[in-house]
Amino acid sequence: MNAVQLNLFVDTETLKAANDNNNWEARFEAFHRDNPHVYELFKKYTLEAIASGRETYSTISIFERIRWFTDIETQGDPFKINQNFVAYYGRQFMRDHPEHEGFFRTRKLRS
Repeated sequence: MNAVQLNLFVDTETLKAANDNNNWEARFEAFHRDNPHVYELFKKYTLEAIASGRETYSTISIFERIRWFTDIETQGDPFKINQNFVAYYGRQFMRDHPEHEGFFRTRKLRS
């Protein structure tokens, strides 16, 4: 068997786990635990959006604001976050601030 043939074999259990919401949730929890500053910025910009009078807003827009802040306005390492975590931050915010439940529109997480 040559190297090209070896690349054709896929571990279906690993592939399934990579697409499993529980796996993404576990990855998010680990990232969230190790990077509390990200959630602090997420809360800050979300509360600013709420204070501006918005009734709903986009988690993606909040993260683009965080990226702008960390890439343009401050010095240091570039901000990197997996796009799949964004939905989890919106849900976390609404759990922590039930008075703002529904501020972020959510969809059922895909498996």
